[in-house]
Amino acid sequence: MSKQAELANAFSGFHVAGEPLVLFNVWDAGSAKAAAEAGAKAIATGSWAVAVANGFDDGEKIPFDLVLANLFRITSSVDLPVSLDFEGGYARDPKRVGANVAKAIEAGAIGINFEDRVVGGEGLYSIDEQSERIRAIRKAADDLSVPIFINARTDVFLPLDPATHTESHLEEAIARAHAYAEAGGSGFFAPGLVNPDFIGRLCKASSLPLNILVWPGVPSTKQLAELGVARISYGGGSYRTTMNAFTEAAKKAFQWNEERGRAETAQ
Repeated sequence: MSKQAELANAFSGFHVAGEPLVLFNVWDAGSAKAAAEAGAKAIATGSWAVAVANGFDDGEKIPFDLVLANLFRITSSVDLPVSLDFEGGYARDPKRVGANVAKAIEAGAIGINFEDRVVGGEGLYSIDEQSERIRAIRKAADDLSVPIFINARTDVFLPLDPATHTESHLEEAIARAHAYAEAGGSGFFAPGLVNPDFIGRLCKASSLPLNILVWPGVPSTKQLAELGVARISYGGGSYRTTMNAFTEAAKKAFQWNEERGRAETAQ
């Protein structure tokens, strides 16, 4: 078994209901090394942070070759499992999605986030079409003998105000969780879901370990663990936290110039 396959198996094993894997998402090799030094068990990129850090908008606006180059620098910098935020796979056609994930695996990824939102389009892929895309990813991974963790993301909840989430939204998510599991998914990601009752019910209904995003109104880590969540992601929050700290430090650094300017004006 290759080292990459061993890392993939280890990463899968970190997903335990009630003992969630916490991922403080990174955007480059430097942030990945910092997360590793802080005690991370695994590394995961966030597409928004990677895009913004490189001067692009989210939504597959950053060139895929740059995504792969950035991924390779990350996997070369840490000895931990690295999962890539793969967005919509940079293609619609299942064969092209499979070919793209093969490139990500070759760059060192042992896991991916793969969303059912139609990037650059409207709404979500149908359950059947997204399932076919997941099957193509699983086949590509099998062909390379790397059992990557396919974190099947649904955007049933994220575009909506949490106050408007309904039973029908939960039922839709459960249906997608079942279908994605059958297609070869490894985990189920429901960003934007914050209702504790819905989270607990989704955990029980899904055969896949549930991933929840840290989001305004989301329960605490302790509460999420008690509900049965197996993975908690910080998404773009880690980048925002870092940039806010950078901005405040920069303001203090530049304060001397401002004070000097005021003193000269007063003279």
